[in-house]
Amino acid sequence: MAGIKEVASRAGLSVATVSRALSGKANVSARSRQLAQEAARELGFVPSYHASSLASGRNHNIGLVVPSVNRWYFSSVLEGVSEALLDAGYDLTLYNVGDQPERRRSVLSDFLLRKRLDAVIAVALVLGEDEIQQLLAVHRPIVGIGGALPGASTIRIDDERLARLATDHLIRLGHTRIAHMTGDANLNRDFKLPGIRQRGYEAAMRASGLAVHPEWRVAADFTIQGAYAAARRMLGTASERPTAIFAASDEMAVGAILAAREFGLQVPYDLSVVGMDGHELGETFGLTTISQDPRGQGRLAAGTALELLGETRHESDGAPAPQAAIDQEYPTEFVIRTSTAVPPEPAHG
Repeated sequence: MAGIKEVASRAGLSVATVSRALSGKANVSARSRQLAQEAARELGFVPSYHASSLASGRNHNIGLVVPSVNRWYFSSVLEGVSEALLDAGYDLTLYNVGDQPERRRSVLSDFLLRKRLDAVIAVALVLGEDEIQQLLAVHRPIVGIGGALPGASTIRIDDERLARLATDHLIRLGHTRIAHMTGDANLNRDFKLPGIRQRGYEAAMRASGLAVHPEWRVAADFTIQGAYAAARRMLGTASERPTAIFAASDEMAVGAILAAREFGLQVPYDLSVVGMDGHELGETFGLTTISQDPRGQGRLAAGTALELLGETRHESDGAPAPQAAIDQEYPTEFVIRTSTAVPPEPAHG
């Protein structure tokens, strides 16, 4: 039976190019792919996935570790990662570790280190230095989404700066009574995202000389339902109602809008609301927000993992070589819609 060397000779290509062409890799020209496929058909060559894995030391499989798959942000990242890996001819293994530390330890110390995966993408999870070094020691590149991971490649946004930008938007409109909806204690694990966004809100308020009233700072679980309940409590019990709310996520902003309606408040005439994330519901609710495009972040993370593995080099560059770690700040977009406006005129009586 003909081998890959015979196919390469028949096609007039290198063995490496034929291997990439027949395994579906994206970094091969259409002409080279056609030549490789025609030569393989003529010679009756059937690629052996197991053999190619042994030869290359690669499994063509990348692991994605997430805290949850039933939340919009994580599922959007998953879609982006999956799209990019399918295009590159790679498999995806998903690890949903939830809030159980023992699950994460099992994934990192067992599944990943048994060399079933070529690289790891960790979303909104802080890995300890020992965990990172474990993976790097067995030549498993790591890409983190959502925060810094020492020694690993990262894709992040500047949450504190963006939260300050969202709050400044309300201040520029003339609001002085601005509430903030942050995440609860459970959400402040790992990259402590709610706390970081809260710091941005507080910095903007301080810079403008505005007070941050404790009763205007409420916590929820980053869901619409949780934010709806929290906003109802705040709007129903505050001695002085805020004229605007900066919510640390779009889902919480939507919950706040729904709660406002229960009190007969019109958004934005009685209450302005701004969120952060770029959730697909934002357009439906006319929500002003900062879009961070998690699907795009997922695609970039997968592309970065492939680059670290040397898979994105063009066929003319010769054999791929692993690349150095990369730190990238993902671009965001401030989307102004109809949920924010100047504050209402004070009532006179």
